[in-house]
Amino acid sequence: GLGHAVWCARRLIGNEPFAVILPDDVIAADKPCLKQMVEAYQETGGNMVAAMEVPAEKASSYGMLDVLEDMGSIVSVKGMVEKPAKGTSPSNLAVIGRYILSPQVLKNLNKMKAGAGGEIQLTDAIAQEIGGKEGVYGMRFRGQRFDCGSKAGFLQATVAFGLAREELRDDLRTFLHEIISAEKAAE
Repeated sequence: GLGHAVWCARRLIGNEPFAVILPDDVIAADKPCLKQMVEAYQETGGNMVAAMEVPAEKASSYGMLDVLEDMGSIVSVKGMVEKPAKGTSPSNLAVIGRYILSPQVLKNLNKMKAGAGGEIQLTDAIAQEIGGKEGVYGMRFRGQRFDCGSKAGFLQATVAFGLAREELRDDLRTFLHEIISAEKAAE
């Protein structure tokens, strides 16, 4: 699991706070998500995860936050559940692939306890820090997230980033319009 992958980097990380960026979560934002998090981290310290609201039927695909206090873009966390069973999620606030973590999380990972799916879960190691001196916070980032771990999400990201680029926008719009027109004509 992700926890084991992060644990493997422990010698490189040392005893400093560190960031984890999951490449299948692509975020389009005026200010990069991790920069938003670093700014929020400077106010809160502790452990911080990027968070976004998801529909209840999708909660079982994510690590979900149990919120102690909602302060707007930042929430204080009282619990985390990795991939909760349908209908059991403590909120609709999901952890998205950006983290700023204390080195204590690596010590928690040293215990190598299997979690959801029989894997070493990073969420479980972070959850052990809830209620500790540094705490755990979620940050609702500003931007659009694309799940590039799926083929559809990858295609959506490609089109969105293409349309955002001035030198590609017109040709891409023309192409998309032609495909949609041809599909409608075939129906």
